[in-house]
Amino acid sequence: MSNTITTISTGNDGLDRILKGGLPAHRLYLLEGTPGAGKTTLALEFLRESVRQGESALYVTLSETKEELTAVAQSHGWNLDDLAVLELSAVENLLGEEREQSILHPWEMELGETVKLIKAEVERVQPKRLVLDSLSEMRLLAQDPLRYRRQVLALKQYFAKLEMTVLMVDDMTTSGQGHDTHLHSLCHGVITLERLTLDFGAARRRLQVRKLRSIDFVAGYHDFVIRRGGLDIYPRLIAAEHGSAFKTEHVGSGLAELDELLGGGPLRGTCMLVTGPAGTGKTTLALQYIYEACERGEPCTLYEFDERIGTLMTRASAFGMDLQRHIDSGCLLIEQIDPAEVSPGEFAHRVRQQVAQRGARLVAIDSLNGYMAAMPQEQQLLLQMHELLSYLSHQGVLTLLINPQQGLMGSMATNLNISYIADSVILLRFFESEGRIRKAISIIKNRSGRHEDTIREFRVDAQGVRVGAPLTEFRGVLTGTPEYLGHADPLLEDRRNDA
Repeated sequence: MSNTITTISTGNDGLDRILKGGLPAHRLYLLEGTPGAGKTTLALEFLRESVRQGESALYVTLSETKEELTAVAQSHGWNLDDLAVLELSAVENLLGEEREQSILHPWEMELGETVKLIKAEVERVQPKRLVLDSLSEMRLLAQDPLRYRRQVLALKQYFAKLEMTVLMVDDMTTSGQGHDTHLHSLCHGVITLERLTLDFGAARRRLQVRKLRSIDFVAGYHDFVIRRGGLDIYPRLIAAEHGSAFKTEHVGSGLAELDELLGGGPLRGTCMLVTGPAGTGKTTLALQYIYEACERGEPCTLYEFDERIGTLMTRASAFGMDLQRHIDSGCLLIEQIDPAEVSPGEFAHRVRQQVAQRGARLVAIDSLNGYMAAMPQEQQLLLQMHELLSYLSHQGVLTLLINPQQGLMGSMATNLNISYIADSVILLRFFESEGRIRKAISIIKNRSGRHEDTIREFRVDAQGVRVGAPLTEFRGVLTGTPEYLGHADPLLEDRRNDA
């Protein structure tokens, strides 16, 4: 006798990946969640997959009317013509006046008659998949918790004889305090959907497989959104499961002096953090690496959280970088991200798509403050960012992170301690010399090799980025705004475009 477990698709690709293939067939499952979490949509996807495979399917609704169910389906561009629907929301009309003449309690009549109607429809349709929506109505009909659980157990035993996969939906409105643990013990698996209302922005939704017997699944929370066409579920990223061989080499910036600072440049598969006060040129420095990579024909992706893409393009053009040419060729993709609308799980999914589908070799995030706004819990932010950077590292992608420091002058503090997960850190800051404010660049960390411990001048003009010679005579280097006391000869001056 074979012990192989037969699995079936849930009808949702993201959930199937979380379940590593699908659900074991001919079992009873619980789909729970508060109203508005997406249970009905996922249940319809589950049944539509059965219809797609040429099998019969039955949706038993105790709370919603068939018209309401049809409206949900139509909002996704679906129809229910090939789906059997049993509507029991008007159970009192089905029972008529018979219960008034009975010595039984009305709720005993209603529950017993409801179960009979369900069984009769199952025998008529003979479905391979069934959705029972929702258990809250059965709780109300049963009145007594013991009678309710006995009835659910009886239904489970009845369904088990029919080799049918059943999805019971619970909206958790009548189960008391949270989850019904007794119901969890009766089911082969439990999937929980949650809808979280944030202080600002769109509601966030996430999914968790709480229990699944005999199947290894991806545990934890998985972000998802409801869009026309169903649920887009983003399985939690596990970097260790995504590895590929790549050539370890330095990534040039196109500027010899800048590459010298990093001992030849950052290595592929590493993460470089560019930090400094506002106005020091962090984004421009990142664009220098992006532009040079595009010139070599390497696909790049820039995620812009803070600055408008139009403003960025105008600024790059003023510095002599024709980004539009690389965008038109498909080598560069700049994507505007609204942190109030995108969850961290969806953002990680977008990054993975860029690597898997476009073969992106350089990914830049501008800035981490914007990313942090996408998720208020800082600890979880660092964990998710660490996993995303590990994934990019395994794929041989150079990652550029831009992290602004607080204030314009003085303090070098940041509101996000992200430097420990970066392989190299470039610090940009202002310095004073002869009554003028200039910009300086230095490397304070480089795990992948040697680096200069000098301070060089950093300047951006109409002809692009420049890095000067090492400067030595400074005072107050650790204050965040040092003062240069040396000769003016090494300092950079404006270039004139005489061409």
